[in-house]
Amino acid sequence: MEFPKAISGPYWRFQHSMTGRRAAREAVQYRDRFDSVETYCMFIGYPRSGHSMVGSLMDAHPDMVISNELDALKYVDLGFDRDQIYYMILENTREYARAGRSQTGYSYVVPNQHQGTFRDLKVIGDKKGGSSTFHLRRDPTLLDRLGKVVSVPMRFIHVTRNPYDNITTMATRSGRDLDERIDTYFKFVATNATVRKRIGPDGVLDMHLEDFIADPAAKLRSICEFIGLDAPDDFIKDAAGIVYKEPKRTRAKIKWSKKQVATVAERIERYDFLKGYTYES
Repeated sequence: MEFPKAISGPYWRFQHSMTGRRAAREAVQYRDRFDSVETYCMFIGYPRSGHSMVGSLMDAHPDMVISNELDALKYVDLGFDRDQIYYMILENTREYARAGRSQTGYSYVVPNQHQGTFRDLKVIGDKKGGSSTFHLRRDPTLLDRLGKVVSVPMRFIHVTRNPYDNITTMATRSGRDLDERIDTYFKFVATNATVRKRIGPDGVLDMHLEDFIADPAAKLRSICEFIGLDAPDDFIKDAAGIVYKEPKRTRAKIKWSKKQVATVAERIERYDFLKGYTYES
């Protein structure tokens, strides 16, 4: 994923106008449920960072609904209201559950839990980390506009992965030059650093993917505490049980020059949320 130019044009606008009208019509039946939402939760981050797994596990919580790559900020930018966006989040999770929640060859299905459904809707949000960061880079006012739309406290999940693995996966999936992917990755990093500063430390939870994989039960509990939900034991057990045993070290798939390794190491040191990551770790 790049930082692309904003998509626009009459047909594109027409399509989203039709989507908005349908969402407004269907959302009426859920208005009481939407009024019960206490927190809006979204991701900021990077392409290929592993946040799809984290978002899918969060969506299994009985009182939380997290859509998968709806790109809610795009609809905020288009002027959609709260009920339209919340309805689209619900529809996204249902469709993703019906489709089997498989992504990049890995199943994110949590047995016995609430993916695509909910018990009491207390937390709602969207997992679209890379695109959300792009939108906020293009238009920082979207943070305030989102806040006005949802009118509840907002919490942000920031998942990081070892930059050498993250950049390698970005390069191999896109077919782009490694140096170019390094520059693109650190554009995302710089934007997220700015966004974190604007939100403040109480509103952002930084999560190393490697730490999450090492102890998913503990990290799921910390996420629940951060967004103000209980962490039922059965939810923790079932969700943690599908997490793979160790992170993928994709950096070995391509040749990194000593200069490239050193360049990334130097840039890592500029950001507190990346410190500790090395090529060898």
